[in-house]
Amino acid sequence: MDYSNDLTKKSSRRSMFSHREIVVSGAIAGVATAFVPLIGEKAEAQSGDKRNDVKILNNALYYEHQAIWAYRFAAGKLTNTDVGKAVLALALRNQADHKQHRDALAAAVRNLGGTPVKAESSYDVSSYIKKGEGNIDTDVNIAKLALALEVDAAIAYTLEAAKLKTPKFVTVGASIGTTESAHAAAIRATFRALGVGIEIVPAAFVSVENRNAWILKV
Repeated sequence: MDYSNDLTKKSSRRSMFSHREIVVSGAIAGVATAFVPLIGEKAEAQSGDKRNDVKILNNALYYEHQAIWAYRFAAGKLTNTDVGKAVLALALRNQADHKQHRDALAAAVRNLGGTPVKAESSYDVSSYIKKGEGNIDTDVNIAKLALALEVDAAIAYTLEAAKLKTPKFVTVGASIGTTESAHAAAIRATFRALGVGIEIVPAAFVSVENRNAWILKV
């Protein structure tokens, strides 16, 4: 099946944040909730906390579905050259992690009484291509696109995990975020192994402020 048009079609899930929108929203401080002494109102606050966490976790789950799709899509575009094989091996390894993230997030949503968001048939990553942060025309540019997605995922998890109300899910979100950072470093390490003179870890943090240090432009 030819998925070439999938990268330019708009996602039907317009209500969800893009990676960039998550990054931006994560930088905005939330309004503090006042202490409510009444039992009934405490219960409502707890219910509100669950709704808050379900929304955040489902947003994250949406992008795990996207990452799984993106690596599957990329696998079909890679060449049979040494570079293509190296990128494919890394893509399959990263995709396996994303599948575990998907399962953990879906379980967390169900644990809170929510319904996990389902995977779509395709996702729109054209904004990255338009900004020169990867493409699907060469093995190298496919790897750059994967890098941009992983960097934004790492930033998003760092910011969004702090908004979760359930402590154990904060830990889950933070743990996934560190893995996304490791994915970004692994992609950069692959470039380094292929002879590109770059630092594997170019900055002390993966953050909005130093995002450009991690991205490799086309």
